[in-house]
Amino acid sequence: MKTLVCSTPGTFEYTTSEKPVLTAGNAIIKIKRIGICGTDLHAFEGTQPFFNYPRILGHELSGELQEFDGAEGFEKGETVTFIPYFNCGVCIACRSGKPNCCTDIKVCGVHVDGGMAEYLSVPSHTLIHGEGLSFDELALVEPLAIGAHGVRRAAIEKDEFVLVIGAGPIGLGTMEFSRIAGAKVIALDINDARLQFCKDKLNIPYVVNALASDVLEQLQAITDGDMPTVVIDATGSLKAINNAFQYMAHGARFVLIGLQKENISFSHPEFHKREATLMSSRNATRTDFEHVIASMKAGLVKPTTYITHKVQFAEVKDEFQSWLDPANGVIKAMVEV
Repeated sequence: MKTLVCSTPGTFEYTTSEKPVLTAGNAIIKIKRIGICGTDLHAFEGTQPFFNYPRILGHELSGELQEFDGAEGFEKGETVTFIPYFNCGVCIACRSGKPNCCTDIKVCGVHVDGGMAEYLSVPSHTLIHGEGLSFDELALVEPLAIGAHGVRRAAIEKDEFVLVIGAGPIGLGTMEFSRIAGAKVIALDINDARLQFCKDKLNIPYVVNALASDVLEQLQAITDGDMPTVVIDATGSLKAINNAFQYMAHGARFVLIGLQKENISFSHPEFHKREATLMSSRNATRTDFEHVIASMKAGLVKPTTYITHKVQFAEVKDEFQSWLDPANGVIKAMVEV
């Protein structure tokens, strides 16, 4: 089968390898769609934490179930996606119902080879039924689940002002699930085109450009002087994360979905006087995947709106570099296999 390997930062190579053989407790998926995410882009750039080369990227995936062992209720040939975070099942996190932050987690396409290939073997217990959704939709369940998990971590209440920083695919999903949770959502980004997308396509009521000189004043005006009670970072930008501490209301929660390699810093007195809460949000759980699929089926989320670029698998090597350039307007690139 053909695979695409990121051999070093900035370098892709098409290779040929053997199709995976079915082993106990695993399933083989014929890959049909590969969504390109920030992790893939950062890995290509050489800025992704917890990463080694060479690596086959890709974890936003959908396809046809070819073979399986131990996947009760599934049928050969059905359309599936899967949870791409392979956990150990025995550590303190797994025993506590948090397999998404397993101490020995192996994320598909990050710690182990991913789905930029014609076939992929995954643990059978990670399979997710397609529920009648298209290949494109199913490949977007995972990034939406990332946002849904962050929203669940924030425990958003109805009519709270929620500031989502970053209008990339993860941020857009976070905005959508904040809205579904009943929040009044504010989008913050440095890209006016993406902010306009938030207004036009997602009906986000408030948008603010982070480069404006009066961001604090705009947030105060929107929230009637209170400031947002939930702040969620979906950028992974050190500057954005550090700046965001000043946007928190007293008693607010700050959730970090985006991942930064460096140390974050903030004023302890300012944080302390707010009795603020800082938390991370890593990956997602089956509950989040199920919530996303149910929301898609109910028409509450239309993720194919995010797809701005489509290419064939053979074109990825030539096109990938262009997706890093903001001028090209990429929100979500989708690969057809």
